[in-house]
Amino acid sequence: MSWRNEDRPTVGRTLVYLAWVVTMAFFFANAEIQIEGGAGWATSLPTWRIENSIWLDIFWGGRAMTGYHAWVFTFMALVFFSPLAFSGRWKLRDWGLALAGLIVFWVCEDFLWFLINPAFGWDNFNPTKAFWHKHWMWGAPVDYWGGLAVAALILVRRHWPRR
Repeated sequence: MSWRNEDRPTVGRTLVYLAWVVTMAFFFANAEIQIEGGAGWATSLPTWRIENSIWLDIFWGGRAMTGYHAWVFTFMALVFFSPLAFSGRWKLRDWGLALAGLIVFWVCEDFLWFLINPAFGWDNFNPTKAFWHKHWMWGAPVDYWGGLAVAALILVRRHWPRR
């Protein structure tokens, strides 16, 4: 098989990648449950917090910015983009796949955190118990829907036939 054929994205490889992303999200959610326990969004961790800011409302869904989340979000972005850095390939399709993977990772990780956390579970996945998610729609945080829509658009564009 030539490099050119390996370079073309296939739906099958993208689905395997997404399955890997969900697997990573499962493991990270479990690790985060061990770190945070039932106190979501680092409410009981010894970390700095910025609670109220117009910028947090615009870019962070109104949630607090914590030192914990600043570092862990940055670290995971580096993880998802590291294959591009290691290979030296910064093609738009590769960049898009990394970004879509990162988005899917955080949506799945957050949802799994609620589902498998003994302090929460499905019955407590709601705006009252998950108070740090301020905006909900169709039974889930708005960020989930927006993130998945952006990831889907990126992935559809990735597989769109070239002219």
